[in-house]
Amino acid sequence: MKILRNLLYILVFIVALVAGSLFVVQNTAEAPMDLLFFQLSEQRVALWVVLSFGLGGLLGMLTSLGLVLRLRTALMKANRQLRNQTQVAGG
Repeated sequence: MKILRNLLYILVFIVALVAGSLFVVQNTAEAPMDLLFFQLSEQRVALWVVLSFGLGGLLGMLTSLGLVLRLRTALMKANRQLRNQTQVAGG
């Protein structure tokens, strides 16, 4: 089952890579990126979209990392309390 899941992950990665590559190849128009206080040079629109998508994914993962760490800490605390209660009740 683990092998099947890993193969599925690889397949999804390859499909996303091919779709992203086709997107970059097909979108050749260039545009500057204007960020409130400064302006970046003209690049392909596809590059700006792919970079934005990647940066958004990275920021989303970093944001969720705080929640995951907090939940794991709470789970470890609950498990410790449960162990202590069963040791006291068991004798």
